Amino acid sequence: MVKTILVKPIITEKSEMLSEKMAQYSFVVHRRANKIEIRNAIEKAYGVNVVSVNTMVMPGKAKNRNTRSGMVKGRVSSFKKAIITLVDGEVLDLYGDM
Repeated sequence: MVKTILVKPIITEKSEMLSEKMAQYSFVVHRRANKIEIRNAIEKAYGVNVVSVNTMVMPGKAKNRNTRSGMVKGRVSSFKKAIITLVDGEVLDLYGDM
């Protein structure tokens, strides 16, 4: 079984501020990936030098929606998030050539 380590980048207002000010980028990563695997995957995929990797597991949350038929209860699953710090002067191009 081949696991894909990088699932997707996190693009929010907070992550954009981190990328502009401190050269830090956020990614959703595979739940069982460790920091060394994440570092190697980033360096291979984007061709940059990684200074540090911080990881955290974001807990799942219960969500409720009101619909015509009543309240629908659901759950958002938990995921692992990694914040990658790059060497000064390097930039990740998450959007490609737009």
